[in-house]
Order: sequence, then structure tokens, then C-alpha cells
Amino acid sequence: MTAAALHPIFIGSEIYRGSSYGARHPLSIPRVPTVMDLCRAMGWLPRTQFRVSPRAKPAALTRFHTPAYITALQQAEAARTVDETTRQRHQIGTLSNPIFPEIYRRPATAAGGSLLAADLLAQGGIVYNPGGGTHHGMADHAAGFCYLNDPVLAIKAFLAQGLTRIAYVDIDAHHCDGVAAAFHGDPRVLMISTHEEARWPFTGALDDRAGSHAINLPLPRGTHDDDFALLRDAILLPAVQDWQPQVIVLQCGADAVLEDPLARLALSNNAHWQVVTALKQMAPRLLVLGGGGYNPWTVGRLWSGVWATLNGFEIPDRLPERARSVLAALSWTRQRGDRPDHLVETLRDTPRHGPVQNEIRRRVQVLQARRRVWV
Repeated sequence: MTAAALHPIFIGSEIYRGSSYGARHPLSIPRVPTVMDLCRAMGWLPRTQFRVSPRAKPAALTRFHTPAYITALQQAEAARTVDETTRQRHQIGTLSNPIFPEIYRRPATAAGGSLLAADLLAQGGIVYNPGGGTHHGMADHAAGFCYLNDPVLAIKAFLAQGLTRIAYVDIDAHHCDGVAAAFHGDPRVLMISTHEEARWPFTGALDDRAGSHAINLPLPRGTHDDDFALLRDAILLPAVQDWQPQVIVLQCGADAVLEDPLARLALSNNAHWQVVTALKQMAPRLLVLGGGGYNPWTVGRLWSGVWATLNGFEIPDRLPERARSVLAALSWTRQRGDRPDHLVETLRDTPRHGPVQNEIRRRVQVLQARRRVWV
């Protein structure tokens, strides 16, 4: 049985509505609330498929994070400040990882959603937690806007269930360094990451195998849909198929699309949806998480399209008025010039085609030569 045989479950929370890392931070934008509102406006999110995300308890968080770090997050939320020792040790109260009113509750809710997902998937199915995907969080410190690492916690929960073949696939524009550190060399976890090369956190090189259980696919600047399709069909999907996973965890960060301000890739949202379509047929359990994404329109459209894809809903050429109003109500301080009409009127981007880069072809050849180590 594949994951697609059961009705997907959407995990969300109102804690994301109005919560912001600060007016000047890239995560000042609404993301999960836009997806919930847009999917409801489309009639895609009935109550029977929605679950309210619980907040993970400290004991659950310490299955990966240190007790001292969890305590520091709780104290930072209560005091709305940290001392210099805490700032240096745990990397909170910095420009990237600022103090904000829900600095503990919000990431603990995202983590609770992914832990709930692991429980729901014990017997199979599909669960979508767009508030998750915080793949940079380290055991004792925050990193890259990520205070906790919910993908790591979910994978550990699957391992605790007795699963021994887990595929973690990450198509965010930034390398999943926190997940890589947590499972380096673990023979039970295959990690596959596509990410922009020479971009923070500057990890995930082509030759980084993490104990022969990682496939890193660094993408050259300007990678478009046809470049990505070659990597997907020649490397990503065959690797997952060879692994024969009992569960797939997909981190579906939305920052690899052309309009995102924190990357220089050129994908359309079709590239993400095509990965979702393929993976939902390849394991009895599928957990899909959010991740990066810093343009409010592209994130809301892409992640809503993920939910449509998981359910097999048809994506219309033009959105109905109620859905357009959700997108039209968004604003963004980083917007330059007029907002393109398609960001309000449609979900699906125009595919971004082009000749496949020679460097992409070379990397495919290098990775195909290593295929024997995937299994």
C-alpha cells in the first residue's frame, strides 16, 4: 500500500497567525495562515482532514535538543531578552534568530505537529505539516531562523516505532545541515538534499556522503525546471526507489522558486509539486513539511498547491474570487515594483524551461557512478 491510498491530514495552528520574527526579518510574512485560508477558500480543507497542532512537551523536545537549550528558550520567551552568555551559547537574540513573543511556543508547536504526524502515520497515510521543516536547528542552539528541528524529532519518532528505512528528502534552497548532523552515518536514514550551491550554510557539497547515507545535489545559480527534472528523474527518484523506504519525510521549502529573495534559483512551483506527486506513490507513509520561503505570495501558492497535489485536487487556471481575495490581502515590505497579477490570480506558475546546464549533467554522472552506495 502507498501513502496515497488514505485521505491526507493537514496539521495547522492559529499560533502562526500574527506571530512574526519582527518587522525587518524575512519571516515577518504570514505563511501557514495563508495556506490554511487559501485551502479553505478553495474548499480543499474540510474539518475531517484538519488537526490542530499540539505544543510539544519539553521531555519530547529533549529527544534531540539539550535540556539547557530548551530551558533557555522558555526563559527567553518569559523575559523577552537573553544575557550575552545565553546569546553566545544558544545563538538566540541574534539578527537571524531574534527574540519574539512566541520564541518557544511557536517552534514547539511546529515540533508538536511533526510528532503528532509520526503518531498518525504509524499505520500509514499522508500528513502535511506546513509549519514544520525547520531543518537548521541544532541540538543546543538555533540556526538559520530555526529554533528547534522538527524533522529530526519526527525521524527519531519513526525510529522509535521500529522503522529502519527512512528516506528524508529536502528540496529547500538551503542545505539541511541540522538534519545532516543529527543522522550522520546512520544506516537507517537516507538523506537526499537539493540546495543552491555556495549559499548559507555552505554545507552539502557534492562529495559529502555523510557516511555513505547522504546524496547532496548542489544546484548552480539559475537552476530552472528542466535542470531540476533531470536531477529528479536521474538521481532523486531512483535513489528513493532503491532504498524502498518505510516512510518518506519531504521538506518542501518554497525558497527555490524564481521570486524568492533569499536564493538565486529559478524554479517554478511545478517542480515542487512534481516531486510530491512522485513521492506519494513510493512509500506507505509520507510526511510533508514546510521550510524556507520568504515571498508571501509564492509561499502561499506553492504550499497550497502541495496540499492540492497530495489530495489529487485539480488546480484551476484561474482562482475563484474568494481565493484571490486571500492573496490580494497580502502585503510585503520587500516588494519592488508592481506585484505581478499571476501571483493573485493563479496558483500554478508558468513552467520555467531552458537548456539543461552542462554542470547539471556532470553532477548527474558523478552521482550515478555512486549508485551502488544508495542501498
